[in-house]
Amino acid sequence: MKIYTRTGDQGLTSLIGGTRVPKSSLRIEAYGTVDELNSWVGLVRDQEVNLPHRTLLKHIQDRLFTIGATLASDPERSRMQLPDLLDADVDELEQEMDRLNEELPELRHFILPGGHPAVSQAHVTRCVCRRAERLAIALREESFVPDLVVKYLNRLSDYLFVLARSMARDLGAEEIIWQPRQ
Repeated sequence: MKIYTRTGDQGLTSLIGGTRVPKSSLRIEAYGTVDELNSWVGLVRDQEVNLPHRTLLKHIQDRLFTIGATLASDPERSRMQLPDLLDADVDELEQEMDRLNEELPELRHFILPGGHPAVSQAHVTRCVCRRAERLAIALREESFVPDLVVKYLNRLSDYLFVLARSMARDLGAEEIIWQPRQ
């Protein structure tokens, strides 16, 4: 099977359901960013410090594929049965954040990304997640996007922040506190 089709050579691509849209469309940008996010989550998952978190991070990647499929579908034409995103998926992130936060010092200041390359990767991943969330919200203004997609991306970015803090602790890295100029 060839990986290339040549059908996109003129700048169009097909959504699930067959609708052809420009590759520059907001829908393509939204699910492309979710795909980028999934790659970053894979990089965070591959960090040795995240051995205890790998199962959840893999589950997050599965959910991101679900979100990508949802965003890649024409809501008016797709008849394909897509995997479900559930409230329980959001609950899972919240429960893990609560568990990790119990082990971390109370957050009293803004934290600058950094302290260790693995921690920095987690923060970049969080930022890509926030961009995916913004794009999903923008797409929702012109087309149907399930509320749970936005909710999950919002909670995921929070989880990635808490995970970055947990990674810093586990790696013995300093949390860099933002101290604004006076």
